[in-house]
Amino acid sequence: MASTFSTDLKIELMATGENSGTWGAKTNTNLDLVQQAIVGYELITITANTTLVMTDATISNARNAVLDLSGTINANSTVNVPNIEKTYIVKNSTSGAFTVTLRGASQTTNFVTFGTTDKTVKLVYMDGVNVIDTAFDTLTGPATLTNKTLTSPTINTATLSLGASMDTNGFDIAFDNNTGIDDDSGNEQIIFSKTASAVNEVTLANAATGNNPNFTASGSDANIGINFTPKVLGAITFNGTGKIQQLKEKVSVFATATTGTINYDFLTQAVLFHTTTATGQFTLNLRGSSSTTLNDVMSTGESMTGAFLNTNTTFYLSTITVDGTSTNVTNEFQGGSAPSSGNAGIDTYGFTVIKTATSTFTILASQTQFN
Repeated sequence: MASTFSTDLKIELMATGENSGTWGAKTNTNLDLVQQAIVGYELITITANTTLVMTDATISNARNAVLDLSGTINANSTVNVPNIEKTYIVKNSTSGAFTVTLRGASQTTNFVTFGTTDKTVKLVYMDGVNVIDTAFDTLTGPATLTNKTLTSPTINTATLSLGASMDTNGFDIAFDNNTGIDDDSGNEQIIFSKTASAVNEVTLANAATGNNPNFTASGSDANIGINFTPKVLGAITFNGTGKIQQLKEKVSVFATATTGTINYDFLTQAVLFHTTTATGQFTLNLRGSSSTTLNDVMSTGESMTGAFLNTNTTFYLSTITVDGTSTNVTNEFQGGSAPSSGNAGIDTYGFTVIKTATSTFTILASQTQFN
């Protein structure tokens, strides 16, 4: 009886008593074919239509375990696989923005296709007629994951693009310190800064029709405020009408006897209070701080308001200057004239300074006695 060949790997099946003297060579050939099927790799240059072959008892490209498809293709290409039962690892190493389709020799539908930019690896198998994608993915290119759980994944890409809204499924998103959310041009929009052992945070809530969204302090402490801190000379701007339920102001209290020039720093207080009885006439100098001018703090068309409380007997305010000078500073006092005397008790000097041009100010001031 003559030898036959296996249906899938085309290994020679020798009949009993056949091939006397050649069993060794034929057995070695069969072992080579098995080895090719298990670990064989071949770089296969393809054209528009390429047919893999499986020849009896002969090393053949369709028998390899790994098929590395290469070459420059100028059109959508098809690779035809013999009608056998076998598993393949297929890599698309072709050049050119065209599809590469894997199909069985007699397969008519549901082909396995690499997209025009899909230069990845697929694990497929032949069921005797059809090439079937196992859907195992290396995630080195576009991929659709349905109901998959990624455990401690690391996504190394400049941009992660979502095809739909992301649901956190009841969990938080953890940001590294001083990282956050960028816009679609890669520019920073929000930065999250970490505080060790933090127990307080903010909660942002949306709202139904007729109600306002809410930005709220929340956390473990009983009383929690919210700090808004501008950068350097920046300011917090409310566009539109403001509504304040309660307001607390910073008061600087010093056991100082007023005399000479008193510097009022807008950047550190709203009210300055000297609790020791004044010893002489005085000038009130308005500035941002010891290192920042009021001219730098304010823009033209802005005003700032403050108060100076002076513990007193008879002394009074001589004049108000800005940034150490009276040049281009106009003082307008309530009642039409500057104070000419002081009062026993506490004299309160309220003032609103208006910047009308660069280094040019109008000050509206008043003196009020409290005793």
